[in-house]
Formats: sequence, C-alpha cells, structure tokens
Amino acid sequence: MEQNNHKFLLRKLFFSTLYISSFTFGGGFVIVTFMKRKFVDELHWLTEQEMLDMTALAQSSPGAIAVNASILVGWHMAGALGAAVAVLGTILPPMLILSVISLFYAAFASNPYVALVLKGMQAGVAAVILDVVCGLGQNVVKEKSLLSLCIMAAAFIATFVFDVNVVYIILAAGLIGLLCVYLPLKGGRKK
Repeated sequence: MEQNNHKFLLRKLFFSTLYISSFTFGGGFVIVTFMKRKFVDELHWLTEQEMLDMTALAQSSPGAIAVNASILVGWHMAGALGAAVAVLGTILPPMLILSVISLFYAAFASNPYVALVLKGMQAGVAAVILDVVCGLGQNVVKEKSLLSLCIMAAAFIATFVFDVNVVYIILAAGLIGLLCVYLPLKGGRKK
C-alpha cells in the first residue's frame, strides 16, 4: 500500500512540475509563485515558511532558480527520486519548446506577431513577479522581526537606489543570517 502511495506522490509531483513549467513564462520568480500556489496553497505539501526558505536556497545556489526550487521540493517530498522526478517535469517543457523554436528560429525572430506576443507577456510577467514580492514581503512583515524588516528594506534600497548586484545582497543577507545563528550559540557556550 505504501509503495502505491509513493508512486502516486511521484506521479503527482511530476505532473505538477510539468504543468507549472509548461505554463510559466518569464523566469525563475514566476515559477516560484506557481509552485507556492500548487505546493503550499493547493496540495499543502509545504508551509509558507518552507517555501520561503526553499526560494532563498534556490536563488542563492548556482543554476536556474526553477530547477533548484524543483530539486528542493522534490527532495523534501520524496528524497533523491522525488528530486529527479521534479527536475524532469520542470525541464521537459522548456527543452521541447526551445528545440522546436531553434528549428524555426529565423522565422520566429523576424515575425512581428511573435514580437508583439512577447511584449504582452512581459507585462504579465511583471505582474506575477510583483505578486511574489508582495506575498513574500507580507510574510516578513507578519513576522514582526525588526532585523528581517531592516534586511528587506536595505536589500530594496541597495538594489533599487544603488543598483547593487543581487549576488552581493544575497551574500550579505546570508552572512547576517549566519551571524544571527552563530553568535547566540557562541554566547550560550560561555555560560
């Protein structure tokens, strides 16, 4: 019976990531929004905090955020096999679509209708990314942690006002997180 549940979970994981990847245009944070809606809101496989942590890990790891997030969700749900199944579901749609586009690249590149469709998609993508920012930012505000609010504000100012590379912001936030965990532990050992 447990083996059937495991197969069902893997199948659900594969088709969920396949579906999400098939209808996601615009980059990594867009897929994170759809993953949150599917795995947190609909299936209740993850909590919002787990999704937030996975998003942070996926963003700070090398590679595409969509693939990294799929690995983490798959691993969380079903170990190494779950990670493999989730990644397969995530990479199949773009691989197939890009294979077809590459065959007909010259026709697509010069088609004004394709250019207009892509322009329209950019506006939709911007709205979806704004939705992610508002949702994740709302969780930080609800946490009522002064440090988290200061980090969020400083990261926004660093990016928006000073055009600081996001890599430096992620590294700085990670260092602050390490210090917040390490210093209380070190102080506790002295007692």
